[in-house]
Amino acid sequence: MNLVMALLTGTLFAVAIYLLLRRSLVYTLLGLSVLSHAANLVIFTAGGLTRATPPIVLAGETAPPTPHADPLPQALILTAIVISFGVLAFMMALMNRVFKTSNTDDTDDLTITDIEPAFEPEAKPTSEHQH
Repeated sequence: MNLVMALLTGTLFAVAIYLLLRRSLVYTLLGLSVLSHAANLVIFTAGGLTRATPPIVLAGETAPPTPHADPLPQALILTAIVISFGVLAFMMALMNRVFKTSNTDDTDDLTITDIEPAFEPEAKPTSEHQH
């Protein structure tokens, strides 16, 4: 089972890197999503693939029964899912803004760095202080 998971995560990392190196921003977004899934599988596999009881301490006991599943990888993966969702949402907002301003998602066509004029603060009126 560990060999299957290793091959699966290796394949997912390869696909993610391939997608991240494409010129389209949509492929970049998909590559980032696949990369986060591959990282989650690495954490899951590193935690150990066991079919065991949940780590619940029964009444009158001081420790959970053995063998029990390790809850730490599950907590790490849950946190990683939430973080990757936030990063993907931010990336989608950036992609939307880039597409609206440049009408393309090809990264080679994105050559202009300042599409909108730079912000210039209003001139402060010069008034003399009266003492």
